[in-house]
Amino acid sequence: DTMRRVVRQSKFRHVFGQAVKNDQCYDDIRVSRVTWDSSFCAVNPRFVAIIVDASGGGAFLVLPLHKTGRIDKSYPTVCGHTGPVLDIDWCPHNDQVIASGSEDCTVMVWQIPENGLTLSLTEPVVVLEGHSKRVGIVAWHPTARNVLLSAGCDNAIIIWNVGTGEALINLDDMHVDMIYNVSWNRNGSLICTASKDKKVRIIDPRKQEIVAEKEKTHEGARPMRAIFLADGNIFTTGFSRMSERQLALWNPKNMEEPIALHEMDTSNGVLLPFYDPDTNIIYLCGKGDSSIRYFEITDESPYVHYLNTFSSKEPQRGMGFMPKRGLDVNKCEIARFFKLHERKCEPIIMTVPRKSDLFQDDLYPDTAGPEAALEAEEWFEGKNADPLLISLKHGYIPGKNRDLKVVKKNILDNKPAANKKSDLINAPKKAADASNTQNEAKLDEILKELKSIKDTITNQDERISKLEQQMAKIGD
Repeated sequence: DTMRRVVRQSKFRHVFGQAVKNDQCYDDIRVSRVTWDSSFCAVNPRFVAIIVDASGGGAFLVLPLHKTGRIDKSYPTVCGHTGPVLDIDWCPHNDQVIASGSEDCTVMVWQIPENGLTLSLTEPVVVLEGHSKRVGIVAWHPTARNVLLSAGCDNAIIIWNVGTGEALINLDDMHVDMIYNVSWNRNGSLICTASKDKKVRIIDPRKQEIVAEKEKTHEGARPMRAIFLADGNIFTTGFSRMSERQLALWNPKNMEEPIALHEMDTSNGVLLPFYDPDTNIIYLCGKGDSSIRYFEITDESPYVHYLNTFSSKEPQRGMGFMPKRGLDVNKCEIARFFKLHERKCEPIIMTVPRKSDLFQDDLYPDTAGPEAALEAEEWFEGKNADPLLISLKHGYIPGKNRDLKVVKKNILDNKPAANKKSDLINAPKKAADASNTQNEAKLDEILKELKSIKDTITNQDERISKLEQQMAKIGD
């Protein structure tokens, strides 16, 4: 109640949500029915990606944002996994690159053509193998290029250099139970995790040590979530012993007591938090709820201030959250959600009502842009960098994305020094040799084919010039 009683000045008090008209939805999509608490949807300024039901394997749709309306049953999908896809995440530094984690124990990274798919995509740019059980979480590093984290039901977290296809850090002994979610902090120097053992852990992945942890963050047995805020504090959602949904705010330097703890209601859907660091607003979307509640985080008590609730009739199966650079600044849009129903995806737009048509710089401070602040190697060597910010004053114009190239190193030649503890995932020599032999065989095959095509061309050229000579003779 205290949350609702406090009336305070905030420019976000009157944020209102509005679902778009029917013709701006994406219709006739068979949203995945796997029982996994991920958001099933990922969006960026170019595309919306949705995990769908697929017979014989796992697939997700990637639609250009403007491709609204009814989506044909035969519309191409990304379908290289052999088991259901459980999580997808767009690369923050390249709007055409997306990672997927699947029940088939692999992580795959895909390059989507600039204008979307015209054929189904079955060949990933790289397959990352290292988990022994299904991979339910994938999360790109916020500021370093080509660094990807994955977490599996083997209770291991692996951090990959996607540019070389290798696993550089393997945190396989920190969690004794299922990992519910993983969140990077703003500069990607730390991660926090929520786990089935009711603990929230703050981990320095490069030192491979737990910096802080809190037992029984929420007393209830149902799944929790924990995310980093821009100031380094941690926001969690979970359940009380009486199965009431709770949210809490923690200071990692002192995890004894929460800064704030609030009970919400007794629904049983997991609360997925979506956070906007620019406005310090957290949106809570319960799986199976038909509402989105939003709160502002400030430095003054009660720290987590309830703003409002967007309600609709239909329950949500999942939710995508648009990065700031994909929003319409001329309409004072501060957030856009992509709500999954059973058979469609419906954008929901959150706006702050303003009378002026001018750019509202208090609503749009400089935001994280698409350029990476670090290369993967620099991060693995210990460097940190905050996101590189861009102004949205004239709207965001997407630049040209460079293709993701993967240069496979021979893992046996150079073991990076980064990982003293578990000495990396030792790639079995046989596998590396086998793949080398395979590659050589493939190369031979291609060279042979090239040679035969070149020979054919030479023969045809000779034939053409003979025929031309004959024609010339006849003409004379």
